[in-house]
Amino acid sequence: MSEIRRDRLHSQYVLIAPERMRRPDTLASSEMPILKTCPFCEGNEAMTPPEIHAMRDNEANTNHWKVRVVPNLYKAVQIELEEHSKLTGMFESVPGVGAHEIVIDTPSHDSRMADLDSSEIRDWLWTIAARIADLRKDERLIHTSIFKNQGEQAGATQQHPHTQLIALPITPTLELNLLERHMQYYRRHGRSKVEDILENERLAESRILSERGDFTAYCPYASAYPFEVIIAPRRALTNLDELNRDDLLNLAELMEEIFSRLDIQLGNFDFNMAFRLAPLNSNFENAPFFPHLKDFFRFTIRIMPRIYRLGGFELSTGMLINPVEPEEAAKLLREVKLR
Repeated sequence: MSEIRRDRLHSQYVLIAPERMRRPDTLASSEMPILKTCPFCEGNEAMTPPEIHAMRDNEANTNHWKVRVVPNLYKAVQIELEEHSKLTGMFESVPGVGAHEIVIDTPSHDSRMADLDSSEIRDWLWTIAARIADLRKDERLIHTSIFKNQGEQAGATQQHPHTQLIALPITPTLELNLLERHMQYYRRHGRSKVEDILENERLAESRILSERGDFTAYCPYASAYPFEVIIAPRRALTNLDELNRDDLLNLAELMEEIFSRLDIQLGNFDFNMAFRLAPLNSNFENAPFFPHLKDFFRFTIRIMPRIYRLGGFELSTGMLINPVEPEEAAKLLREVKLR
């Protein structure tokens, strides 16, 4: 039986419809193009722009690194531009100021997230946190979008594991609306929305997957994607550069476990992963929220397997159909016997 559920975290509706799994050609397949030479592989450092940051003990732009960060060769925004807005009648624009970086997760071309151990995931998280801390120093930069596309169905164009980071001088409207709704929730209840969602998920028990330290992984009540997983902190953490060493290790161990469970249950699956983080700096748009972020905001990591094809309904309404009940997804993932 289908059911319309309200996603309280993202303020949208989701249609849970198990019968849709019987639709022909429902499951997405993925075949990434094979490159003769990969610019992200160890030994090919000269094929990328000079690195911005790396975890290494030797000279920059050489081999023997763990995680490497380089500018995106096809960047959407540029840090070198001057920020001068332009207004012509009703039409307003600002130059595409910002940072567009590629975090090369590992030297191994064929590794997937499920292949990385907790120390490799910790190094990856630490590198992203270091980039956030550095970009925060540029007061022009307000919002960071950190995301990972794995596989053709998720929009990836490069097989080698990598993560993208885009820092913008504005706050996207979607993010502003979410900040407003989270702030309103805090004013009504005196608690953050994520804090209450985690408490209710723990009371329900049926969708919780695992917990490590202050972090909980669960299949959300209104999952928009089959086997969707959200990881959130119970403590008041708003951004990755606030995590201490224990936090990084706990989060890395939890992510290693979750991706192992997903991999065993789903096989070599495509996915998108998105970090929802607090603003880097304050400006006129987020000024009402910025001083109160610790009260009402928690960062989240959203893992969205792309095993189900989207159709016209999803694209025309913005309301996703999920053919797998999150309670069933959580049950199947918990039953997985880890290697």
